[in-house]
Amino acid sequence: MFLSALLAATILPLGSEAVLLALLYADYPMLPLLIVATTGNVAGSWINYWIGRHWGRPGIKRFLKVTDDSLFRAEQRFRTWGRWSLCLAWVPVIGDPLTLIAGLIRVHPGWFLFLVTIGKAARYIAISLLA
Repeated sequence: MFLSALLAATILPLGSEAVLLALLYADYPMLPLLIVATTGNVAGSWINYWIGRHWGRPGIKRFLKVTDDSLFRAEQRFRTWGRWSLCLAWVPVIGDPLTLIAGLIRVHPGWFLFLVTIGKAARYIAISLLA
């Protein structure tokens, strides 16, 4: 579960929900699964944050093959919505860029971890309760 959740939070096109559901249906206890899934998913987002923070614009452009213009637009959107948008780091397509940009513009690591954890935990809790 941890590895699935970690990889799903990076820019790799993977999902961890199917693994979570399969384990829940196999009668694994919900609380440990939620903790492991959330921890792995937040760790994957932390990797993105670290890349943004330490590789900067040149690294992100090279790593993701994005233009200066698209990177600037993403940065502006993040600044418009603010750090609270990190609660949406779980959303497909926008979540990974959010965490990269947060590192690039140097959102405080404590805020980053707090907000990303809230959003990702809420998503896994909702999936688990609906299963």
